[in-house]
Amino acid sequence: MITRTECLSYLETLLEPNRFQDYCPNGLQVAGSEQIQNIVSGVTASQDLLDAALDLGADTILVHHGYFWQGEDPRIIGIKQKRLKQLLVNDINLIAYHLPLDAHPTLGNNVQLAALFDIEVDGRISGTGEPALALCGCLDEPQTVPEFADKIWQVLEREPLVIQAHDRPMTTIGWCSGAAQGYIEQAAELGLDAFMSGEISEKTVHLARELGINYFAAGHHATERCGVMALGEHLAEQFDVQHQFIDIDNPV
Repeated sequence: MITRTECLSYLETLLEPNRFQDYCPNGLQVAGSEQIQNIVSGVTASQDLLDAALDLGADTILVHHGYFWQGEDPRIIGIKQKRLKQLLVNDINLIAYHLPLDAHPTLGNNVQLAALFDIEVDGRISGTGEPALALCGCLDEPQTVPEFADKIWQVLEREPLVIQAHDRPMTTIGWCSGAAQGYIEQAAELGLDAFMSGEISEKTVHLARELGINYFAAGHHATERCGVMALGEHLAEQFDVQHQFIDIDNPV
């Protein structure tokens, strides 16, 4: 067991959220129990995740996508009211880390993806946030587009949407989890063979073809499961608390 204050202090030191210009508050978003001993983690603080956490007797929910995003309606009505009421009535903490959890050098989504795909990280791609979020590196062996698409299916259990711009074997790749398709131009400037992210936009297709870089959209949710899972497991080991990751299926 650990107190909420101790846990948040540790997370602030570990993830350094003040280094990021983010779109939402990082850290404690809804205050619940002061004592933490049962953490449920998930990608997004949806109603399904809240219900699952309540069934498991969680006192804390740890997510990548929390609440209070820039530009959203600030009123506590509708879906937001229902979600917040469930947390408050049941004394459950909601802790969320967005960009800090993408970028963390050992627990982050992007470095965790590198481990899953056997990619040797060479560095970060500049111009992808501050600190830089996207990574680049070398595949463990040259791969064709179909081979890498099949690996995405095996690793993430998602069929990727693939835009093929060339057919030479791929050895270098850039990647960034979530909705980071806009970084394809920075990846192309580095001369990388491919770029992988979670989502794709209409213009991404044309950019990939005209820049000559293969693009893989592997799923926003699928590419962001590993970071929050790793963080929850880390907290469980560090503080001897219970942790369970709940995967609420999301095809996007």
